[in-house]
Amino acid sequence: MTETTVNLKRTPLFSTHQDLGAKIVPFAGWEMPVLYSGVIPEHKATRTAAGLFDVSHMGEIRVRGKESLTALNYLSCNDVSKIVDGQAQYGAVLNEKGGIIDDIIIYRVSAEEFLICVNASNLDVVFEWLRKQNKTTATFENESADWGQIAIQGPKAIGIAESFFDRQLSDIKYFRFRSLDWNGVQILVARTGYTGEDGFEVFVPTAKTKELWDGLLKAGSAVGLIPAGLGARDTLRLEACLPLHGHELSEDWTALQSGIGRFVSFEKGEFIGRAALLEQKTAGLESKLSGFILQEAGIARQGDKLYAPDSEIEIGVVTSGTKTPTINKALGLGLVQTKYADIGSKFFVEIRGKKLSAEVVSIPFYKREH
Repeated sequence: MTETTVNLKRTPLFSTHQDLGAKIVPFAGWEMPVLYSGVIPEHKATRTAAGLFDVSHMGEIRVRGKESLTALNYLSCNDVSKIVDGQAQYGAVLNEKGGIIDDIIIYRVSAEEFLICVNASNLDVVFEWLRKQNKTTATFENESADWGQIAIQGPKAIGIAESFFDRQLSDIKYFRFRSLDWNGVQILVARTGYTGEDGFEVFVPTAKTKELWDGLLKAGSAVGLIPAGLGARDTLRLEACLPLHGHELSEDWTALQSGIGRFVSFEKGEFIGRAALLEQKTAGLESKLSGFILQEAGIARQGDKLYAPDSEIEIGVVTSGTKTPTINKALGLGLVQTKYADIGSKFFVEIRGKKLSAEVVSIPFYKREH
């Protein structure tokens, strides 16, 4: 066993994943299941029935105090004042240059209490940044060790969850959440997800995580629910063009370049990174996130370079790429010079020393019909 392996964290479901025959890999400082039956069947099950994902590695930060809203409106690029109790909001924590330290979801419990969900790899950095940059009396507490998190996603996810919890949940609107009493504990059921499908993300006390996982899996197995790993989670989110930190999102690229500009609220007033973003918006973007499909056989991967149609001028870089099961084409996202980013534009992707033709297409690649 290597020193690296020794230092990796495990979710409350680690032994459960082993029992299910999952392939375990290091991910963001954790030992996580990358697949069970396979990426393709897990992807397809989530698109047609339902997939069950362990996302307990994600971080949870509790914000409390009368100035919580003021604090978060300065620390997040989105306008937190626009959400009400029981509503969630996507946003990002930015540096002074407008680069993305992490993308986040903020859950408003009350006017004086919020919960922030952050990426596992950035938890410590984000937590310290929020505390350091906080100019108010609001308090920030890292509750990550207290929570497990399970995502049930797919067209049958809502029905499975309602059957398991024996209560109506379909009235929870998109990006809303509800606290429930379940088996003696309080859980938070949020109609959010990272697959492009409908479903819930459930925050559950750590000690009850396995009980919830086992119960949901049993409740949904007859209608096609299967466990799904990080591999399918990545192909699903790529088809839906949901950004991933370390890929589309980076401290080196601004929120406007990275395709999350619609979640930036200039009107709300001062926030970290506002001045830099406003300057960039005024000057115009030199590059931006675009989607493309390869016109020749090959698979684009993160880091592959993009070239102008004359194949000599470097114009960008691939942020994510693969051949996805639903679209069944080699596709990708990339940071591309703006003049080459219009839909229908052509450029080359350098893959293993060969330049292959690609065409810019409208995104997302996949959008559910229901």
